[in-house]
Amino acid sequence: MKKMIRVLMLLSIVFVFAIDNSQAQVIVRVPLRRPGVVVVARPHRPSPRHVWVSEEWAPGGRTYVYRQGYWAVPPQPGGIWIAGHWGHRGRGYFWIPGRWR
Repeated sequence: MKKMIRVLMLLSIVFVFAIDNSQAQVIVRVPLRRPGVVVVARPHRPSPRHVWVSEEWAPGGRTYVYRQGYWAVPPQPGGIWIAGHWGHRGRGYFWIPGRWR
C-alpha cells in the first residue's frame, strides 16, 4: 500500500510539472508589425508619478496580440520601464516582454 501511495504521489508531481506551461513561448516565423497605420497619441499624463509603458505584444493563442501603450504608476518609486523587444531563436521569433527596473 505504501509503495502504491508513493507511486501515485510521484505521478501526480510529474503531472503537475508536465502541464505547467507558464514558461511556454509563442514562436512566430517573422516579427509582427503594428496593425495597419497606428498613430500613437499619448493621452495627458494623469500625474507626475505616471510613466509611459510603450506598446507590447501579448500571447494570444498561436500568435501575438498588439497592445497599445498606456500610463502606469511604477511598482516602486523612481521605476523605469524597459520596453519589450523581439528575440530570435531557431527558425522563429518570440516577444520578450517589457519590465520595470
